[in-house]
Amino acid sequence: MNCPESPILFINPVFKQMLWGGERLGKDWPYEIPGKDTGECWAVSAHPNGDCTVKGGKYDGRALSKLWKEEPELFGNIDMERFPLLVKIIDAQGYSSIQVHPHDEYARLHENGSYGKMECWYILDSTEESSLVVGHNAKTRDELKDMVHKGEWKELIREVHVEKDDFIQIEPGTIHTFGGGLMILEIQQNSDITYRVYDFDRLTNGKPRELHLDKALEVITVPPKPLEDCIIKTGNMPENTMNLLIECEYYRVWKLDISGSFETVQDQPFMIMSVTRGNGCINGTQISKGDHFILPHGYGDIKLDGDMQIIASACRM
Repeated sequence: MNCPESPILFINPVFKQMLWGGERLGKDWPYEIPGKDTGECWAVSAHPNGDCTVKGGKYDGRALSKLWKEEPELFGNIDMERFPLLVKIIDAQGYSSIQVHPHDEYARLHENGSYGKMECWYILDSTEESSLVVGHNAKTRDELKDMVHKGEWKELIREVHVEKDDFIQIEPGTIHTFGGGLMILEIQQNSDITYRVYDFDRLTNGKPRELHLDKALEVITVPPKPLEDCIIKTGNMPENTMNLLIECEYYRVWKLDISGSFETVQDQPFMIMSVTRGNGCINGTQISKGDHFILPHGYGDIKLDGDMQIIASACRM
């Protein structure tokens, strides 16, 4: 049974309209979206650019950022100024910009004390043509700068075909972008710092979007990590198991495919769960595709029933 002193914190998402967005978040997912160019669902966020609220229960309507500061016991009294993670669903009907994110130290110095941005992508859906960019082909920093300034994008970027259930780790300093036809669950540090390298010569309100070449060229990792170290195939992982996908400096991420019934324990400072397929129950509370919720510190025993997929995440301290 759910413990009254440790409630499930269901979250109201925030939506972002994007140049490359679409309407699948309103058609294939149970959301009311603001328009046909909705590219991102900030599903669990306490960032100033998209601060989610709690849906129902004792903390109904409370902003997640305020809950983090005012009720720290819910999150294990973690000694961090800001909520550490941000979870999104991305509907990419076109390419995002080719971009890179800084690490913590660079962001603190150059972006008003912001976190850097480590992130990972779980591919929720794809097409036969779906691809994304992870890394580049430059062997030295001088070669990188030369190729960027000459606009040799086809030669520079490392593009790879991806499929549903692939998992990709994007470390700070990695050139990356996602292509059209992809639905992605993204788990990242709580940061909104992006340096655009190339934007496919697109216009917004008649003008090109700002590029950030000087900063990008300072933070891009040369040489990049090998491609095989970035992509994990997860399609054949066992059911009713907390399958650990990644454990890095900032977060842990698990894939959980429920068929029937499964029991486990929430023993993290707090755990975020995103239902990405199907429906079922957690400790008797109904959940379904599109639900995102936080299991607070001390929640304890979990019983999951149904036919569904959950991607779970927790911060590392």
